[in-house]
Amino acid sequence: MAGRFEQVTELTALEPLFARSEEEPVLLFKHDPGCSISEYAYREMLHVAPDAPLIDVARAKDVAREVAQRTGVRHESPQVILLRGGQAAWSASHFGISAEAVEEALKTHG
Repeated sequence: MAGRFEQVTELTALEPLFARSEEEPVLLFKHDPGCSISEYAYREMLHVAPDAPLIDVARAKDVAREVAQRTGVRHESPQVILLRGGQAAWSASHFGISAEAVEEALKTHG
């Protein structure tokens, strides 16, 4: 199901994303394909950022933990984190993830 999103499966893939956030906003999407709330968030993200980096928290637990450690944002799933300047500028989890909320965050913090 995650074919439309940029899969992040290795820790080494995080550094370029954090570096890119120095120039432009980067959305990270933590997703658990076995969770119904995460499926809701997935559908919402398709409307706003179908090419966002996606971390499958069931398969890439080490990547999800590293994002939490680097951003200081407690891990939840589903979760969206907006990186700006290498730091978390905004985050949402569970039913707080909607296309409208992500678009507003990009306008405000992007």
